[in-house]
Amino acid sequence: MKHYPFILFYLFCNVFIYAFHGSIWVYLFCFFAFSAVVVWGSFDIELGYFVNSITHKRTRMKEVALTFDDGPTEFTPKFLDLLKEHQIKATFFCIGKQIEKYPETFQRIIAEGHTIGNHTLSHSNSTGFLSTSKMIEEIEKCDEIMKNVGNISTSLYRPPFGVTNPNIAKAIKKTNKVSIGWNVRSLDTIIDDEKKIYSRVTKSLKKGSIILLHDTSEKTFRVLANLLVFLKDKKYSTFTVDTVINSNRND
Repeated sequence: MKHYPFILFYLFCNVFIYAFHGSIWVYLFCFFAFSAVVVWGSFDIELGYFVNSITHKRTRMKEVALTFDDGPTEFTPKFLDLLKEHQIKATFFCIGKQIEKYPETFQRIIAEGHTIGNHTLSHSNSTGFLSTSKMIEEIEKCDEIMKNVGNISTSLYRPPFGVTNPNIAKAIKKTNKVSIGWNVRSLDTIIDDEKKIYSRVTKSLKKGSIILLHDTSEKTFRVLANLLVFLKDKKYSTFTVDTVINSNRND
């Protein structure tokens, strides 16, 4: 966790309450302000408020990681064709139920040398409200499907929606996973305009960026096609997120 801003915030609240002699309105203000900080910490994976997630690679090289969430889907083969054409390896955070739906595509992702990550069994909309035991079940059942379909295991885990909280933190620790976030969020599942998605990604790129995309639509496929041309023109290479973990262990 990145403690310092929150320690300062806590001290500020205490000083504020003391200065106003403990008025009920001051206490309420501080309560709601602190609650806002906690919610912010839950939804912004880069803060590392509840879970320390890998959100970028420390490097001096012009290199970025392409990561794809929520697959495999009917669109994934087109993404794989494009990545193969450009000789690029990416990281796919797969949902267990989607693997069961598209087992051949999952096997192809592995066969073509891409890195696999766990993205839970069902990617439930209520992820942020699940108990620790339920979150463990979501992760472990996805692991089981990966093993059965692709004969593969992974230590990589990406929280659905990037949401973290104490229950999710415990589940990640219990299942021996490494949380993987991002520092470039495309919002390709929210924004319809492909040019805006492309602009959002390319303007945010830095050395070592981890880019969040989804292999779930034609729209993102076309954005990826343009992005790969951009990366080539700007002389960016790519890495997979497992190499960040390996390099950290060797430091």
